[in-house]
Parts: sequence; C-alpha cells; structure tokens
Amino acid sequence: MPFPVNEKYIIETESEMKIKFPNEFKNRMMKSNGGELSTEEYEFELFPFFDKSDRKRISRTCNHIGLETKNAREWNGFPENGIAIGSDGIGNLIILTHNGNRILTDNVYFWNHEIGQIEKIAESINELDE
Repeated sequence: MPFPVNEKYIIETESEMKIKFPNEFKNRMMKSNGGELSTEEYEFELFPFFDKSDRKRISRTCNHIGLETKNAREWNGFPENGIAIGSDGIGNLIILTHNGNRILTDNVYFWNHEIGQIEKIAESINELDE
C-alpha cells in the first residue's frame, strides 16, 4: 500500500543518481510513494523512493528506484539513459529517460526486456491510471 514520502528522500535519490526527476513525477510520488499504474495494455507496480524515516518504511521501500535501476543496468539492452520506475512483474519495466543532460523528461516508456526496446506509453505519469 503506497503512502506519502518526504521530498528529502526524492532529493537524496536525485543526488545519489546524479539526475533530476520531472516535477509531475515527484509530486505524484510525494502523495503516493509507489502503488499501481495501468494502461489499456499493461499493469505496473511503481518502485518507491527509499524512505529511511522508520523501520516499517525502510522495509516497504527496499525495492526502491535507485536499487531497481542499478539492477536493470546489468540487463542486456537496458538504455544507458534509463531510470527504472516500475515493473510489470515479468521482467519488463517502465522507465523515464534523459537526453544526456541528466534531467529526466516527463515521457514514460515501456522497456521490453526480451527485445531490449523502448516504446513511449505516456506523455507524463499523470496520463496513466492509478
């Protein structure tokens, strides 16, 4: 069950990963850190930001964006400019990307782990249903 997250944990993640998340994404995650998203074709679990405020939140956010992105970068074909923000549970991910400037765009992409290709599925996180 998702819960709010303090912005300081998002800023920590940005600092650790040397990136900047889009405002729409940050605002959505501050209200509901994680949770489910769906499109007509897919259902995803969003990865949370790592919340170190207490033991319960540490345990509930251990599959955080930073760790999941680190793991995804070991897979063949994962984009160098990709940040993993969610999974469909069978290996495919939803990602945000940047154009070399380390500032992530609002566009949300589906990354197919079997063929290593990405496909744009939304102009922003707010286009996807909760």
